[in-house]
Amino acid sequence: MDLKAFQTALQQLETERGISKDKIIETIELALAAAYKKDYGKRGQIIKAKFDFATGIANFYQVKIAVSEDELMSEDDSKTKYPQEQEQEKETKEDIRKISRETESNDEEVEEGEEEKKIRFNPERHIILKDAKKIRKNIKSGEEVIFPLETKNDYGRIAAQTAKQVILQNIREAEKDSLYEEYKKREGEIITGAVQRIENYNAFLDLGKLTAILPKEEQVRNERYRIGERIKALIYSMQKTPRGLSIILSRTHPRFVIKLFETEVPEILNGSVVIKSIAREAGSRSKIAVYSTKEGVDPVGSCVGQKGVRVNTIINELGGEKLDIIEWSENNENFIKNSISPAKILDIEIDKEKREAVIFAEDDQLSLAIGKNGQNVRLAAKLTGYKIDIKSRTGESVIKTNEEGEITETNNTNHELENLENKEVG
Repeated sequence: MDLKAFQTALQQLETERGISKDKIIETIELALAAAYKKDYGKRGQIIKAKFDFATGIANFYQVKIAVSEDELMSEDDSKTKYPQEQEQEKETKEDIRKISRETESNDEEVEEGEEEKKIRFNPERHIILKDAKKIRKNIKSGEEVIFPLETKNDYGRIAAQTAKQVILQNIREAEKDSLYEEYKKREGEIITGAVQRIENYNAFLDLGKLTAILPKEEQVRNERYRIGERIKALIYSMQKTPRGLSIILSRTHPRFVIKLFETEVPEILNGSVVIKSIAREAGSRSKIAVYSTKEGVDPVGSCVGQKGVRVNTIINELGGEKLDIIEWSENNENFIKNSISPAKILDIEIDKEKREAVIFAEDDQLSLAIGKNGQNVRLAAKLTGYKIDIKSRTGESVIKTNEEGEITETNNTNHELENLENKEVG
């Protein structure tokens, strides 16, 4: 074996596919064990290999499981419960794919809640406990005894093919695991990808190493994507499926807006400005409450930027979605007042225990406080977590929401509500 070329190939696999050297060597050991068993092993044997990376030499071992006599089936039970034909079913595709796990898939498994199963003794994979104690005095039932095997260097075509399949399968599994770990760490972050194709309104993005999906329900309303267009999206969730990795992206999640602000506003990234709360109706409007942790830092000004350059960059990325940036306050009264902006209010009454707020406003400010189709008050309720009741100067209730921003009651007779469909905040 050309060890230098072999080591170079390992390093290349590790660099290009992100698979650790230990995982590759483990895969090689599985392949060698599979090839050895194919040509020189016996049915039912558990064979393992130990590969020395430095010398290129492989040693082989047979593993037997220690079992006590009272765990064994009687001869009659063995014939009844395990017909002779079952003994011929060991060498399946699973044996090729998962040869290293053969030990765990043996007959000793006992499922929780079931009556303990007796073991059908197989001299190729079991050893009686009293005999095992002659080899290792303190061995217990269920532990392994290892027997060295003669090293072989010549393998037939079928054994070589078996080894190849084991290597390919395990390399694919290792690559999948590596990618999963890489992108799992990035869950909740923004990623950029090129639109590869669109099927049933779902957009598939090429991320380089794999393809992610931006489902229709995670797309901003009225956005249209072109093949080859590069777009940003939030890594919303990661899943392992039989077909491979499934990465779900989102452009509607509130965290997408938060991560855009982190990218554009250095004060948020270094912690001097904190986004305390966000309420979003994707594609239309968002309210963001920000707070300064350092004296002298203007949280709203930092997010807006000089001449609005920072916030405008984010608005452009969001396709023109309007952004209301307000200052968060520990004083709930001030916070709710800020949240209902740009409307100016007369008074506010708060019940902290019930988390309810009653806001009084002049008639000419009611439409601003409520917003188009109630959007402003909905977002204010979501942002603050308070039920909000907006009333006119005379005390007549105009609109009510719950703490999740759902409108629970409206007074459609009020003259200020008649034209809400045609009015919009700011």
